Amino acid sequence: MQITKDKVASIHYTLRDNEGTIIDSSDGRDPLHYLHGAGNLIMGMEEGLEGKVKGDKFDLKISPAKGYGEVDSSLIQKVPRTAFGDQEVKSGMQFSTNQGGVITVKEVGLESVTVDANHPLAGVELNFAVEIMEVRNATPEELAHGHVHGPGGHHH
Repeated sequence: MQITKDKVASIHYTLRDNEGTIIDSSDGRDPLHYLHGAGNLIMGMEEGLEGKVKGDKFDLKISPAKGYGEVDSSLIQKVPRTAFGDQEVKSGMQFSTNQGGVITVKEVGLESVTVDANHPLAGVELNFAVEIMEVRNATPEELAHGHVHGPGGHHH
């Protein structure tokens, strides 16, 4: 069975940057289960998985445009140091925003803090090593909800 729209695929993957540093991996964990065509993965990953079958092993190189986007300089801003209250703030720290996003601290000054609301992988070419573990038909409930239920998914 091929991975096509409305199929549930289970994959193992390792994600590296262009220098070969591992960014994320399913190694040692359960495979990633997802509903194909529901927008649950980045565009380049879904395109690269289309038509693959159980047992396929391959590499995908995904450009930022089909990954987490290019760096948007308007999302890098200086905010008053007082916005963080009394908590310690260091470069590299990440904070959740009230809108559900994540900001990364880039620079800490005496009066201001430079923060970046871009996804941490914005502007990064993504190199995936992928193995297809399983492909199955999605259940009517999974199709209605737009994501996987049961093993590898969540329960209601």
